[in-house]
This record gives sequence, C-alpha cells and structure tokens, in this order.
Amino acid sequence: MAHPIIAGTSGERHLLLGNEAIVRGALEAGINVVTCYPGTPSSEVPDTFHRIKDGSYYFEYSVNEKVAMEVAAGAALGGAMTMVTMKHVGVNVAADPLLTMTYTGLPGGLVLLSADDPGCHSSQNEQDNRYYARMAGMPCFEPASAQEAKDMAREALLLSRKTQQPVLLRTTTRVNHLRGPVTFDERPAPAKIVEFERNPRRFVPVPAVARVRHGELLKNLESIRDVAENSPWNTVRGEGRIGIVASGIARSYLADVLAEQGWQDKVSVLELGMSYPLPTRLLEDFLRNVTKVIVVEELEPLLEKDIRTMVQDLGLGLQVYGKCEALTVQGEYSTTSIQMALAEHLGAEAVSPVCFEGETDLPVRPPNLCAGCSHRAVYYSVRKTYGDDAFYSSDIGCYTLGILPPLKAADFLFCMGSSVSAGSGFSRSSGKDVVAFIGDSTFFHSGITGLVNAVFNKHDLLLVVLDNGTTAMTGHQLNPGVDPKVLGDTCVHLDIESIVRGCGVTEVAKVKPFNLKSTMKTFGEMKAKSGVRVIIAEEPCILYARRALKLQRPQAAYVAEQGPETDAVLNEFACPAFYRDDDGVQVDESLCSGCMVCMQISKNFKARKRSA
Repeated sequence: MAHPIIAGTSGERHLLLGNEAIVRGALEAGINVVTCYPGTPSSEVPDTFHRIKDGSYYFEYSVNEKVAMEVAAGAALGGAMTMVTMKHVGVNVAADPLLTMTYTGLPGGLVLLSADDPGCHSSQNEQDNRYYARMAGMPCFEPASAQEAKDMAREALLLSRKTQQPVLLRTTTRVNHLRGPVTFDERPAPAKIVEFERNPRRFVPVPAVARVRHGELLKNLESIRDVAENSPWNTVRGEGRIGIVASGIARSYLADVLAEQGWQDKVSVLELGMSYPLPTRLLEDFLRNVTKVIVVEELEPLLEKDIRTMVQDLGLGLQVYGKCEALTVQGEYSTTSIQMALAEHLGAEAVSPVCFEGETDLPVRPPNLCAGCSHRAVYYSVRKTYGDDAFYSSDIGCYTLGILPPLKAADFLFCMGSSVSAGSGFSRSSGKDVVAFIGDSTFFHSGITGLVNAVFNKHDLLLVVLDNGTTAMTGHQLNPGVDPKVLGDTCVHLDIESIVRGCGVTEVAKVKPFNLKSTMKTFGEMKAKSGVRVIIAEEPCILYARRALKLQRPQAAYVAEQGPETDAVLNEFACPAFYRDDDGVQVDESLCSGCMVCMQISKNFKARKRSA
C-alpha cells in the first residue's frame, strides 16, 4: 500500500510529523530534486523522501552539507525545483555556496530547510539561522504547525521558482517533531524543468559580475517584500491597544496563552509566518495603532531590533519590549514563559513556573552508548592503553557519548570532522599524545581533508575511525562506507582503508573491537609509533545490525561469580546491560547483545544460550 504522503488526495486529513508535512508540501509543489545531509531535528524529512520515493523525484544522501547544497544548486541551475535539507549547524558548512547562489539566482527554484535547535536537544549550539536569511538575502518562512509546515514548504518552493531566488524554510525542533492534523491539497505532476540559458555575466560570479548581481539581489528582495506584505502567513488579529509581534513556534504558544487566560480582547497580535523580508507597511500600520509593542521570538532579538529601528525612524515614541527574564536568548519558549512576560503588561498576576513537587534528587539519565555498542569496547581498550596520559579529540556522532565516565574518551570537540584537525593542532602545541575519534559517516563528511592536512604537515596523532557501517546517530542513513549488500545498486561503496592509504598514511591497521585482546595489542603497537597513524575499528552498529543486517547473536552473558573483579568490570566497562541487586552484579539478558566483551575482561562472566 502506498504511503499516504504520496497517495493522499486533496481534502484528506492525516496526522503527520512536522517533518512529514514538509515532504507532502514539497510533493504538492512538484519537487524534482532533494539532497541532504541528515541531522536531527531535520532527519525525518530526507528519510521520508528516501522511504517513499516513487520515481517522481531524485533523492540523495550527500556526503556533507556543502556538497548537498552544491548538488542542489546545480540541479536548480539546471532547471529542477529543488529542496536541500540539513540541521542548523550544517548551514555553516554549506554557507560558502549559499551566499553566492543567492547572487546568481537559480532558475529552477531552491528551498533550504534549516532545522534549528533551541535548547540544544541534539546539537552543540543553538544558533539562530534567521541571521542567514538576512546575510544571504533569502526570503524566510517560519511554520508553527504541521499544517503550516506543509503549506509553507509548498509556497516557498513556488515562490522560489517564480522569483528564481533561493528561499529559507526555517523550522525548530518543536515544529519538526510535533504531530498534527494536515489537510492535503492536490499533488500535481513534477514541475517542468526550466531550460538553462547560458549567461556567464550572471552565473559566473567573478568580482565584476558579483558586484552587479548583488544589486540584482537587493532589487529582488524588495519585490519579494511586496509578497510578504500580502502574505496569508502575516496576519493581524485583535483590537487591543497593546501590540504583540510573534514569529515561529512562539506564535502557537502565544495563541494558547491568550486563549487560556482570556486575554484576546486586550491585545492586537501581528503574526509573522513569512518573517523576511520584513513587511514594513503592514508593520507600520500595526505599530501606529498600539500604545506599546511586545516582541515574542525564540533565540536572537532579530525582529525586536528591526522594530526598534523602525519605531525610531518613524518617530513613534513607542515602547518596545522584547528579551527579558522570562523571554531569554537561550532555549525554547513555553506557554509559561510567555504568560509570565505578558502578565505585567496586561495588569495580570504573573504565573509561577510549574515545578515537579515529588522527589527532587532523582538520578539523571544522560544519553548513553547502547548495550553491545562496539565504541564502548574501543574506548575501554584505549583507556587501558593510554589512561590519562593521552588527550582525546572527539567528533560528532554516537561516539561523542564516550565523554561519560568511566570511559572518559572525549576531552574536546568543535564540529563535524574537527577531531583530526583539532587533534593535530593540540598535539603540535602541547607536545602531548592525542588520540582522535571519528565515525565512518563523519570521516566522509569532513574528516578526509583533516587527514590529508595531518599527513602533509607531518602532525603526530593516532586517528581511530569508528566504522559501524551506517550513519547511526541520526537514524541509520546511507553513507559511502555502508555495506555493499545494503546499498545494492543504489550507490557505490567506498573503502575507508583504501582512502586512508590514498591520503598518504602508511601506518594503518584494522581491528574488530569485540576481539579485545587483538584490539588492545594494536593500540599498544600504535602507541609506540609516531606520526599520523590510523586504526579502523570495524563492527556494525548493534541496532543497525539487527534491523538491516538481520544479525542476532544466540548467546547472552551472565555473572558466574561475584567479587571485586566483577565489580571492576561494572565500574570500568559500565555496559548498560549490567545492574546491581541484592545478590551483586547481574546482566539483563533482554539488554545484552551477546558481544561477550565482559567475558574477555573477566572470567567471572560467562556465556549461555538465550532463554526461549
């Protein structure tokens, strides 16, 4: 049976994730090409495109965001209606082509989905990518519901096709991962491919061309401002003399607060769903009819600054309120924070934050490497070999969770691919031993260039490529190192060892992490050497192995004997399948993957056939 996102017809309602709704919106626009680099909270968008592809569009998992952006830009230049998806920090990687393609324009149309992450739910920062809309010169849509996610995705693509100007669809974690009712519109045939017309004076931005194209970009943005002025996503409601301007998911929180508190008649609200270019005429009319204005926007005070400037330019003498104790520049907003911020302006009693009145000293449950994760065996081997004598340069992926004790295999981290380069710099400046860790997907993403640099500049570090055969952290997406049997004829498998040797590394070894003796022996040998050394640790992600490779080990571990040695395994290896009860250390068979590393550490652990 066809997926409802494909099969659904106009007028049908379906309960969709915000990310799934974006896919439907792109299909309703007639999408031709989709590229991506997966990253939470954006991942379900490309994953859904990959899962439901029916031949009407081309889809690819690109090796990094810059490549995804360039492939997408090339496709749009060649006349295809295109979408490229990534998480917010990925736009930093893609910024180079992004800030030039807005100058040239793209005849086929291109929408960039930037999934921002206020609160750092799954990210190393909470940057606000509305800045990119202003810096690059991109119209910006900010949905606040699943229905808007679908509709805005469609309208953003159609606007981009019409104006030939790239458009930013900026979401946040709550929008990407909320689930709500979505009413479908018709799904047309794929958009017509626009014939490319050679014009080097437009599409080859040498300085003389770029200067002219910058002016064209500014003209285009002014014409698109008229679209924003009349956009159905920019609406005014209410007749109160206190004005509120809201954008993004904060619009939904605000609507809930006003309804719950019965404050609708006390305020006028300007909702900005298309927040850039700023609809200045609409905003001026709004400001002239209120006595003060409160700006509600998550993260940076972009709208607040724009409105303050506008109030001053117009000489309105209007008080503008924005960031405050309740509405901070950090984290996500909530109905509570917005209610607290509005209460004093509306002469109402401020609500106190809701606190859990039960047990307050409950243990935290941070993310953890899975039971049977091969990364744990690698980190155990490294710690036994180096201890605290080395410094550990980490990277972005599941393996970053090696930061947790007792493994403590992460001392510093910057971004995707930085483990090799930052580790090289740290080793050079400090003279200390450095062990750098990088996953297979991250190696292809941006680790290769760092490795080439390390070889070229004769750096001294040991790089461990944690090859678990998939892009595990974001949901088991394809990468160039995935098992050829899984790829089939979809993509071409690339061998990591061949690439490493091709980069000029001569000290290369492969290990199977669950063979603890061999793994520790290899680490010991590499520790005794200098220069750039690479160990490739090959073992499939345990979850991926079960789901995609259909691998299941018939045995499970159990504790045959209690004692200090058993306690040491618990304290030093810390597998999540271990637990302690009144009888001592035990192994939860339902969690045990059968890797049997514990049995190799201590004879007090044994293997037995799994219970029926």
